[in-house]
Amino acid sequence: MAATVNPVTWFEVHTPDAARAEGFYGPLFGWKFEPDESGYVVINLGENAAIGGGIAPVRDGGRPMAVFDVQVDDVPAACTRAEELGGSVLVPPQTVDNGLAFAYLADVDGNAFGVWKPPGA
Repeated sequence: MAATVNPVTWFEVHTPDAARAEGFYGPLFGWKFEPDESGYVVINLGENAAIGGGIAPVRDGGRPMAVFDVQVDDVPAACTRAEELGGSVLVPPQTVDNGLAFAYLADVDGNAFGVWKPPGA
């Protein structure tokens, strides 16, 4: 079987109240949570989990939503290609201190999703 190209390897729940989201998803799915100093909460799905996730604060007029994130080799190139295909860039490419790069896009119907590249990848 061939390897998946650009797999979905992360998901996020964007919420104005991380504690409330943890109180829902933790008991529902048995998830554990690891908050960091920025307000982001990593969802610990256990060893050997096929996908990772996080709880992100809603900021700057954003709305609560759940999004999937596709791992790509080049975040800016993915943004350019999405626009060429009729999508739009909701949050332009950014790179955080540890080297993780990400952006949020919308498809041709307005569905939001993320693209990302892990640090060192």
